[in-house]
Amino acid sequence: SQLVAPFMKVEPGLRVVDACAGAGGKTLHIASLMKNKGKVIAMDIEDWKLQELKKRLRRNGVDIVETRLIDSNKVIKRMESAADRVLLDVPCSGMGVLRRNPDSKWKLTEARLRELQELQREILVQYSSMVKKDGYLIYATCSLLPSENREQINWFLENSNQTQARWQFEEDVALFPHRDRFDGFYMARLKRLS
Repeated sequence: SQLVAPFMKVEPGLRVVDACAGAGGKTLHIASLMKNKGKVIAMDIEDWKLQELKKRLRRNGVDIVETRLIDSNKVIKRMESAADRVLLDVPCSGMGVLRRNPDSKWKLTEARLRELQELQREILVQYSSMVKKDGYLIYATCSLLPSENREQINWFLENSNQTQARWQFEEDVALFPHRDRFDGFYMARLKRLS
């Protein structure tokens, strides 16, 4: 997952949103690549995760990160067309990290997978509005399943290009444990054209 920050093409001075920040491992890496210059807005629906992130930021001397709790749709709407980069490391099945969590395969049901896929689509549609023209949307999962990865990107491109915003697929990377010796991970970068 630490490969995602360089994949985002961040640089000092940008305004970057980490919209599913959690405790902020990727947020810290992004801020480091930006040389602590610019603005990173770390967002999450769980306040306790953002509180943990604040501790990590202080410990690491990072001062360009602002945390925001997503407690309503208004938080996203206020950020419309405001970011150069938006990272969506979305909730997923976790099928890419089975080596570390082998029991998770027994907990995943078809109903839960459909639920996650619907949530991924909702996040893609709603949170993509934060990307400004010529900015990048980065979508990531720790899943190996095409239905959570490239198929979601294809669905988003087909459906979003019928609205005001137009997107162009740039690149995606899928990592597989048997081939790459990392956890399974997927990331895609899309450019907003209008």
